[in-house]
Amino acid sequence: MTPRFVADILRSTWLWHFSRVLITFMYWYAAIGFIIHFHSAEADITLTGLRPRWLIAGLTIAVELIGSGLIILDRAVWFGAGMLGVFTLLTIPLDHAFWNMTGLAAVQARLESEEHLTVVGGLIVVSILSFLRKEQGQPHRLASLSPSRPEFP
Repeated sequence: MTPRFVADILRSTWLWHFSRVLITFMYWYAAIGFIIHFHSAEADITLTGLRPRWLIAGLTIAVELIGSGLIILDRAVWFGAGMLGVFTLLTIPLDHAFWNMTGLAAVQARLESEEHLTVVGGLIVVSILSFLRKEQGQPHRLASLSPSRPEFP
């Protein structure tokens, strides 16, 4: 049984908003950094071998900002999360190909790949929650899953 104060927090609007900002933090923060230091974005793209660097860097920034924005605004969360999820999965073979590395670099790249998979799982969860909240007609809070418990205002 979940204590009432915990249930109230889990149903709260502020926590729903805050969690969406947190799940997207690494994306929008990186995009802002790349905008401020566009040459760094191009340098990162150079390591992947993709061309033209300026276009790939621009698309990276766009995907990170648009995907994050959709999630934060709770609009088409499935699409924003899908954008970020595909982007994140693509970074594994492009940036973290641990199977082509040896030693400490391989270990570090494998760990980063595992972290990326975890983030994709979080993006899937936020998509599911957004869908369920809207399906219940409560975009700003979850309805009680137990019919015997009253709703909290």
